[in-house]
Amino acid sequence: MPLFDTHAHFDAEQFDEDRDAVLSALPESGVCLVVNPGCDVPTSRAAVALAEKYPHVYAAVGIHPEECGAVTEADLEELRTLAQQEKVVAIGEIGLDYYWEGNPEREVQRAIFRRQMELAREMKLPVIIHDREAHGDTMAVILEYPDVRGVLHCFSGSPEMAAELLKRGWYLGFDGPITYKNARRAPEVAAITPLDRIVIETDSPYLTPVPYRGKRNDSRYLPYVVEKLAEWKGVTTEEMTRITWENGLRLYGLTELEKV
Repeated sequence: MPLFDTHAHFDAEQFDEDRDAVLSALPESGVCLVVNPGCDVPTSRAAVALAEKYPHVYAAVGIHPEECGAVTEADLEELRTLAQQEKVVAIGEIGLDYYWEGNPEREVQRAIFRRQMELAREMKLPVIIHDREAHGDTMAVILEYPDVRGVLHCFSGSPEMAAELLKRGWYLGFDGPITYKNARRAPEVAAITPLDRIVIETDSPYLTPVPYRGKRNDSRYLPYVVEKLAEWKGVTTEEMTRITWENGLRLYGLTELEKV
């Protein structure tokens, strides 16, 4: 079964030396689909360009909370234009990040988050949400848009938050950190997450799984995430691969690719 990396940043500078080689090799390694989210307008443009170049790559466009401090109306309008491109499948990576003191003011983050949720609703696209140390406010914004669905990328909230999201039709993304020894909440969250709501991610070049932690991540390390989830959920790796492939297609509206 093919693998679907539902969140990877191949536009990142860490891939400047060998981007084409890595991306071109993915299908031979079993990774047959990748979604590359943007984090600001330039990286959203880059994500679209990668999607246009590689048949197995799709794009999401959005402004990450760390990058939203100087966003203009022109930026938001360009996102709307980019979102209309054929291979753009989501608005993202958007959300809230209260972890770093140097991040934009929380009110600014929330305002830009809402504007992008409105864009997703307008474009009828799912969203990819980044939530770091902002669980309450993230959930509050999500509840303001009951008709918008998507994925909580690298989910780090409580099982209770997960249950509320799952009840509302959301997906949860699992990444390399589930392979770390200090992964305490992730098994609890995975335990209550139905198989049909789990998607797998690398967040390349970040969050590299064990045994490669500390090195640059890429989609070829996705099997380590699959193996851990399969262990937790009591299914085979083949079954987890099939299920997460189908979930990724459904999340991003790519069901016509089921026969890939």
